[in-house]
Amino acid sequence: MIALGADHGGYRLKEAVKAYLEEKGIPYKDFGTDSEESVNYGPYAYRVAQSIVSGECEKGVLCCGTGIGISIAANKVKGIRAAVCTNEFCAEMTRRHNDANILAMGGRVIDEKTAVKLADIFLNTPFEGGRHLERIQQIAAIENGEKL
Repeated sequence: MIALGADHGGYRLKEAVKAYLEEKGIPYKDFGTDSEESVNYGPYAYRVAQSIVSGECEKGVLCCGTGIGISIAANKVKGIRAAVCTNEFCAEMTRRHNDANILAMGGRVIDEKTAVKLADIFLNTPFEGGRHLERIQQIAAIENGEKL
């Protein structure tokens, strides 16, 4: 299951990604927001991130005006690797090399068509493992307060 969340600045992107998921028959859970009325992104980032670390959802897509604020908030949840992407290469590489579990995008940065393309790439690109696994383990160590 894919977790979706956005504030008002990312609402249109979230809705476009939701339509894509419905078209492809991919199950999702929409954690809101439900309009372009101004809201803070923190609660949506937290709900999506928690659904992933709890195992309820496998990956997530978060959207705000730039993707930056909502990704920073999500990355405060232990076990989350949220990456802001604005192009296809970044969406692919954040999965292949970083095993990102949340794609963050900005409604004031990219359009809905691009958001759907990036989500498609993100959701369908596997983690390569290998030499990249050690780097993911180092990220987890930092998260746990360990010295590298």
